[in-house]
Formats: sequence, C-alpha cells, structure tokens
Amino acid sequence: MPAPIRLRELIRTIRTARTQAEEREMIQKECAAIRSSFREEDNTYRCRNVAKLLYMHMLGYPAHFGQLECLKLIASQKFTDKRIGYLGAMLLLDERQDVHLLMTNCIKNDLNHSTQYVQGLSLCTLGCMGSSEMCRDLAGEVEKLLKTSNSYLRKKAALCAVHVIRKVPELMEMFLPATKNLLSEKNHGVLHTSVVLLTEMCERSPDMLSHFRKLVPQLVRILKNLIMSGYSPEHDVSGISDPFLQVRILRLLRILGKGDDDSSEAMNDILAQVATNTETSKNVGNAILYETVLTIMDIKSESGLRVLAINILGRFLLNNDKNIRYVALTSLLKTVQTDHNAVQRHRSTIVDCLKDLDVSIKRRAMELSFALVNGNNIRGMMKELLYFLDSCDPDFKADCASGIFLAAEKYAPSKRWHIDTVMRVLTTAGSYVRDDSVPNLIQLITNSVEMHAYTVQRLYKALLDDISQQPLVQVASWCIGEYGDLLVSGQCEEEEPIQVSEDEVLDVLEGLLVSNLSTPVTRAYSLTAIMKLSTRFSSVNRIKKVVSIYGSSIDVELQQRAVEYNALFKKYDHMRPALLERMPIMEKTATNGPTDIAQTNGETDSTILDTKHLPSITHPASQANDLLDLLGGNDVVPVIQTTVPTKPASAGGELLDLLGDLSLTGGPTPTPAPSVPMSQPPFLLDGLSSQPIFNDIAAGIPPMTAYNKNGLKIEFTFERSNPSPNIAVITIHATNSTEADMTEFVFQAAVPKTFQLQLLSPSSNVVPALNQGSVTQVIRVLNPQKQQLRMRIKLTYTHKGSPVQDLAEVNNFPPQSWQ
Repeated sequence: MPAPIRLRELIRTIRTARTQAEEREMIQKECAAIRSSFREEDNTYRCRNVAKLLYMHMLGYPAHFGQLECLKLIASQKFTDKRIGYLGAMLLLDERQDVHLLMTNCIKNDLNHSTQYVQGLSLCTLGCMGSSEMCRDLAGEVEKLLKTSNSYLRKKAALCAVHVIRKVPELMEMFLPATKNLLSEKNHGVLHTSVVLLTEMCERSPDMLSHFRKLVPQLVRILKNLIMSGYSPEHDVSGISDPFLQVRILRLLRILGKGDDDSSEAMNDILAQVATNTETSKNVGNAILYETVLTIMDIKSESGLRVLAINILGRFLLNNDKNIRYVALTSLLKTVQTDHNAVQRHRSTIVDCLKDLDVSIKRRAMELSFALVNGNNIRGMMKELLYFLDSCDPDFKADCASGIFLAAEKYAPSKRWHIDTVMRVLTTAGSYVRDDSVPNLIQLITNSVEMHAYTVQRLYKALLDDISQQPLVQVASWCIGEYGDLLVSGQCEEEEPIQVSEDEVLDVLEGLLVSNLSTPVTRAYSLTAIMKLSTRFSSVNRIKKVVSIYGSSIDVELQQRAVEYNALFKKYDHMRPALLERMPIMEKTATNGPTDIAQTNGETDSTILDTKHLPSITHPASQANDLLDLLGGNDVVPVIQTTVPTKPASAGGELLDLLGDLSLTGGPTPTPAPSVPMSQPPFLLDGLSSQPIFNDIAAGIPPMTAYNKNGLKIEFTFERSNPSPNIAVITIHATNSTEADMTEFVFQAAVPKTFQLQLLSPSSNVVPALNQGSVTQVIRVLNPQKQQLRMRIKLTYTHKGSPVQDLAEVNNFPPQSWQ
C-alpha cells in the first residue's frame, strides 16, 4: 500500500477546493484511506493518519472512528506517538464516552514516567478531560507531582489539581499540605498556577477560605515585588511586570478580604500602590486597574480607597476605547448604591456618555443616570434625560420613559413640574410607555386639585397639536371630560387662559372618535368624556346625537357604552348628574408604595382599623374606593354603593338593572364572593327593589344601636324570611340630634367572605336636625353557614360645612338575627 500523504500536503490540497462540495469529496476520500489504514493495523503511519484526522475534526467533519487509534498511540513508547495520541484524546474523547476509561492505566504509568515531557502530556490530558472516576484513581499521583522540585511539572500538576477538585471536591484536603510551599516558588509559572489553585479551593470551601487568610501578607509581598521590580524581559508586557500574575493575585485577595476586617486592612496599602503606580496608557495597565477597583469595592476597604477606585472608573469613562468605557459604566452601576456621593462627582461625564454612538454604552449610561437622580439634581438630570428621550432609538424609549416616570414620582419638586414632565414624556414617546402610565397620570392629576385648570388647558393644547400619541390622547380625553367646565370658563391662573367654546371642545372629542389614528380604547375614552360633558356643558342635545350614533357601532365596547349612555339620557336621566359627577381624590394602592395601614404578608392588622381615622375627603359621597382602602384585609367582601341624592329608593335597583356587573368605580375589582347555592335566590343582580320582599317579621329579634356619636345615631331593625331563613334583612335608621342638618350622608358596609351583602339605596342623603326625621336604608345579608354576623361600617357626611368621616365595627348582633 502506498504511503499516505503528509498532513501539510492534505492541508494544501483542501485549501485548493473551490466549492464546499469539492472539499467534502476530498475529505471523504482521505477518510476512506485512513479507515483502510486503521483496519490493516498500520503502525508506521498511524501517527500521521490521526494527525490528519484531527485536522479534519477541526474543520467540522466526523472523526470519532479514530478514538481507539488515539489510545493505541498513547500506549506507544515513542514520544511523537504519545504527543499526537494525547492531543487526539483531548479533542475526540470526553467523560461521556466509556472508552476514555481505557486510558486510565496509561496515564497512571506516564505520570510516573522518567521523562518530564511525557509526565507533562499526561497531566495536561487528565486536567483537560479527566472524569470523576479517573480523578479519584489518579489524584495521588497528581499530589506527588505537586510536591516535586521540578517547576515544569509543578505548574502543570497545580492546574491538574484544579480540575480534580472541580470534579471531586471531597479530594480537596489531599492537596492542602502541598500548597504550603507553592507561594515560595520563584518561578512565575508555578506562582500563577498556585494562585489559581488557591482561588479554586477558597471559592469551594469556607474552611479553606479561613485557612488561607493567613497567606494574605505573603500574597501582598509577591504583588509588591512585581510592582517594584525593574525591567525583566522574560515577564514584561508593555512595560508592566507579569500582568497576568498580578490580576490573579488581585482576584485571590478579593476573595480573601471579603467580609474580613484584618485581611482587608493588610491589603489596603498595596491596593493603593497598585492604583497609583500602574501605567494607564496601555490596555495591560487598565486591566490591572480594573481588577484593583473590583477588589477595593468587594473588601472592607477605607473610604478614601473607595473614592480612589471610583475616580479610576471616572478616568475610564474618558478613554477612547469603547470596551473600557462600558466596563467603567457597569462597575459604577454596581457601586452607586454604596458610594453614591463619590459617583455623583462624575455625573457630567456619565451624562455625556448618553450621546455615545455605541448602543451598549448608551444603555448603561441611561441606567446609571437614573440611579444618580435625587432630590437635589432632579431638574438638571430630567432635562438631560428628556433630551435623550427625544433623540434616542426606539429600543430605548420604553425603558427611558419608565425611568423618568419613576424618578419624577419619587423626587418631583412640585406637582406642576411632575405633571409637565409626564406630559412631555407622553408627547415625545407616548407610544412606548407602559400600560399603567395612563391611570397613573390620571391619578396624579386627580389628586392635584389646584392644578386641574392648568392641566386640562395644557392637554387640550397638546390635542390640537398631535393626536398620534394614544396614551396622551387618552389622558387628555379623560381630563376634558372631568374638567371641561374649567377649560371653557378660563379659570387657569398658572398661565394665560385660552378662550375655548363648548362646541370647539366637542369638535375635538368627536374628531378623536372618527380619527383613523385612534385605537378602540381611545375612542372609548372620548365617548365617555363627551358623556361626562353632558352635565358640565349646556350642549346636551348635541351630545345626545353623538352618543346615539354609536349605539350601532361595530366595536362592541363602544356600542355597549353608547347604549348604556342612551339609557341614562332616556329612562334614567334623573340619575345622570350623580353618576357623572367628578371623580374624588384617589388614594394610592399598596402596590405603588407603602400605605398607612400596617400589613404583614398581605394581611391587614385588624386592631388598626379600630383606631384609624382617615382624612377628610372633599367629595365623600362618591368616594367609591374608600371602603376597599378602609377594610384592606383579605377576609371581607365590600359592597360599594353609589348614592343617588334627592331620588326615591328604587333608583338603586334601576341602576343595577341598567349597568349589570359593569364597574363604575374605576378602582380595583373587589374579591369575588363565594357562589350562592342554587337553592337560594341569586339576589345580587336580579331586578332589585328597594322595598324588602320579606314580610314575616321575626318575633323576638330586638333592634340594636350600631352607632351613636357626634349626634348621629344608627339603629338596626331585623326581618327574616320563612322560605329563605339564611337571608336576613337589616333596615338602618339614621337620626340626627344636633341643631344642623347632616348633608351628603353616605352609609357603607362590608362583611366577611363567608357572607354576601347587598346594600340598597337610601331614602335620602340628608339627615334632618333635631330628630325631625330619619334616613332609612335596607341591607340584605346572605349567611348560608349561619355564622355569627360581623360588619364594618363607614359613615361619611357634611356637618356645618365640614366633611366628616368615621368608621366602626359592629359585632353585637342579636343571636336571633343570624342563627
């Protein structure tokens, strides 16, 4: 058989291939020749064939059929065969193939070989692909070589020991005696691999970490010698002595000094020397400085040293290399929480990085800029970030807008500034903001009572300029619907009021309904705004026409709203002013920040409810979410009633008939009550009447006084139904013994989840003075489990021009009312 071609000729031949198919043909032809040679047990050219096979493996072609040939080469006595055999084993074998176990004995023999280069080959192979079984079998030989005086073998044995520890951590203690003298070695290669071994042992075992902390002075001495040593051509890299060893020592010092005062104190001086003496004109010096900064930040270093580290990162920000600037921004972002003031000194440089062309640097600079925002620099930083928002790529706009919203909410110097900032974001990047931005801004505007006229005027102007930003249009529609009368009357004091007629405002809202830019949600906002203006404007007939048109809209949501609004105009016109009155001040929910009521794992402390006095509210009669805020805990089912003043009690049932389960509160949906058993009448939404249908007066159920305070007295009387004994009907009687009427009276109640409660409309919202009359209201309670009845009540009214709120818990119900 002719001699196979040499590896160099094969490489030259493959490189002449003009197409992938031609190269594949050459490879297949050569693989066939190699297989034939393997079958004939050709020992002469086995080394050459395996070398060619490894080259083809590097090109991505299959070479697994050469695995056993590698083992045969390893067993050979020739060094050239062993070298190719071990190289092939490292490339073609791993611990997933059982065949690798066949070479364990060969490696053990070679670890005890008389030639250091053969020992080195076996150490490299074991350290590269040794399995846990091989490591257990051969750890003793590695430990012996770690103690030898031969530097060439010690450095390879140290790296092999690292692999053994990773595979079999319990063998770590075997290498502990051998590590005692490793750092005394003068050879830099041994020092380097010894530091790697010590680092691995410290990271894997807290006991080893404590044991090796006594080596800190020795490591400091080695590092100091490297810094102070003169020029050494053997170790010099760009004018710095062995930067690789310096970096490894700094990493080990970082691990040893973390959380330990004594070790940190011992390395403070050397870290300061490295930080001040290292040349920064080359990348080598920057790499050492970066590791020094990380070490200073991780250990318990002095404050001056930390400032020095942050100043080094500040210098990195001025470097022309983008990678160094990115590393500096990332490191500053990690340290900004612990060393905020030191990082603040580089704020202008960080803000300049927002203008960088590299997107990674811009993103890191944006994140760091938001982390630097505080109450002192909020105006300046927001100016820069808003400018960045104007010019940044679309990928950044969503995150930037969210960051601005959060920073403005936390540090806003005034409500006007807060509103202006959020409106600027919506104008610039409205299509990119999060879904909760619209309700959050609406809440902000609602709670800023003195800014209503200014806000609605600004939003109206924004609508005239641009209707493409849907979140902005939605907020503007909501505000015009709520405060349209302020817009038309020109009551704005913060800036020059504009002259707007009712027809002009309606023209703008009608334009949103027909605009192709408007989403279905935006149209719903606009239609609701037009409906609200029916109680604020005099153009009621025009509004009726607009609403009636959309009663046949193909958009189901819009059609439903229009049908319900049409019903309000026709059948329920007497309820329209109460339903469309202005929204009250909205209290923040617990998800947006801490509340006044203490909570533990989502539960409200019931004891607080007995003493908690909520602040007075300007519009108590329509504070729909108050009861949810009041009750807080998870064990109650609140029923929130919308009061209908000056109308008979039957209006409440009509309202529920009209709107079904549509939420009128705009607040969070209450926790659903347990389903009513089929044997009981589902009385929650079934054509309610204000007059009780229970005519069987339960004998022996005495009335009770539920509340008596500040001249207001609430009495409960009880009725039970014979067919449905689980349903109790409670009639409240509110009387007023003071000399002035109590107006805007609202009674609210809530019961635990095991009950169901239905609160009907009151007979009036005025409690006459001097007990000259009373307000009555019916409560129906379903108690299927016949548990003791408990109820929390909330009373809101206006007395002598001052709003009053109070709450109480009623637990002393007569047993006959619930048994």
